[in-house]
Amino acid sequence: LPLFLLLLAAATAEPASMLEGPSGPVTVLLQEDRGHAVDLPDTDPRVQRRVTGWAPEQIAVALSAAPTSAWVSWITGDFQMGGAVKPLDPGTVGSVVRYGLAADSVVREATGDALVYSQLYPFEGLQNYTSGIIHHVRLQGLEPGTKYYYQCGDPAIPGAMSAVHAFRTMPAVGPRSYPGRIAVVGDLGLTYNTTSTVEHMASNQPDLVLLVGDVSYANLYLTNGTGTDCYSCSFAKSTPIHETYQPRWDYWGRYMEPVTSSTPMMVVEGNHEIEQQIGNKTFAAYSARFAFPSKESESFSPFYYSFDVGGIHFIMLAAYANYSKSGDQYRWLEKDLAKVDRSVTPWLVAGWHAPWYSTYKAHYREAECMRVAMEELLYSYGIDIVFTGHVHAYERSNRVFNYTLDPCGAVHISVGDGGNREKMATTHADEPGRCPEPLSTPDDFMGGFCAFNFTSGPAAGSFCWDRQPDYSAYRESSFGHGILEVKNETHALWKWHRN
Repeated sequence: LPLFLLLLAAATAEPASMLEGPSGPVTVLLQEDRGHAVDLPDTDPRVQRRVTGWAPEQIAVALSAAPTSAWVSWITGDFQMGGAVKPLDPGTVGSVVRYGLAADSVVREATGDALVYSQLYPFEGLQNYTSGIIHHVRLQGLEPGTKYYYQCGDPAIPGAMSAVHAFRTMPAVGPRSYPGRIAVVGDLGLTYNTTSTVEHMASNQPDLVLLVGDVSYANLYLTNGTGTDCYSCSFAKSTPIHETYQPRWDYWGRYMEPVTSSTPMMVVEGNHEIEQQIGNKTFAAYSARFAFPSKESESFSPFYYSFDVGGIHFIMLAAYANYSKSGDQYRWLEKDLAKVDRSVTPWLVAGWHAPWYSTYKAHYREAECMRVAMEELLYSYGIDIVFTGHVHAYERSNRVFNYTLDPCGAVHISVGDGGNREKMATTHADEPGRCPEPLSTPDDFMGGFCAFNFTSGPAAGSFCWDRQPDYSAYRESSFGHGILEVKNETHALWKWHRN
């Protein structure tokens, strides 16, 4: 199995090699409070609608299950807000991508599907929302590792085609084929902290971006656009349903377009994508706005899927869908793992939102039930790396399984952008002398509290987190992004770029 080597805790430090065994534990104490983010206002030109008519906006590229295919997505028409909204007809505008190997020769053509989603509330005084027309087109028969130029829109309508953009397909699947850089971010939001992270990430010129949940944070706002750092503190007792302000999704898509139109981005859901509405419907924006290789990887779900990038098999899992051993996700995961050929894709990497191994106070052991259900299966197939977010701080583990150092366990890396309006997480070491019991307040969507795991096995007893556990190699309360560079079948380099 591949060894995860050459880990870099900070860009200025010398790389530490996992060949030398477990490292750390190291804690960098919180030096200043940078957790109070300021929103990009809707007057910022980067979030305003810059197209007219049926011209495409919010253009994004995503990967299919194999590098010979890719998805292009965009939106035409503007959203509507109000007490009564009338959805646009998805058949009004065609879903066409013209593409080729040169900017002046986009001669191939693919067509796809369009949809509209709504966010509706069954109470007077709340503003409903309906989106513009969202298009998803799958390009097939592509050459791996090749730059393609493309235009999207409807060529039958004047002014309804985009400018020419370009993206590069992933390397061919195989043990000696890898992309240069894979960026990993989480909890982005749309604040001035977000702009720092995204600009810094873009300067590293990644070939692929993994966004491990919590995208626009539209659910930190009322339907009138009023926002807060803590929704439950400010609004929970005064609103009949947890509202969201859906235009924040459109603002986010417009701001991110310079990145997403040229660099494939793979997204998995977080808790801020739940967004309940009428009829107990959830995840409407997440499911509609992004393209996922769900059908291609036989999951048929936007919440979990897999794809190959060179010699890496990626698995994106759902922390907020059923992950029990009797559920569809677990059964799909068993089948997907059974098909992985490690002689072809030596690296097995997973991503989801809520971390299994995090020693911060925020969301401590919130995903314990998911870990109990799935960790043994992933361990049995020799998973190498797990990327998560949720905590709004950075932490990297040693190889761990069931809270015990294990040379066959996975390296768990939790990234924290903190670009949203929620505060930065702190460790228990930031409050010397305080040694709390494990928290027992999991998210309602996380499947309950697995309390028995705190009283038996390697996790028994009361941990004191100002003494960092040995499975935690490095932690610091910083915002930023990570860059993964897989070098060959056995070596990879991980760098954390703090803002």
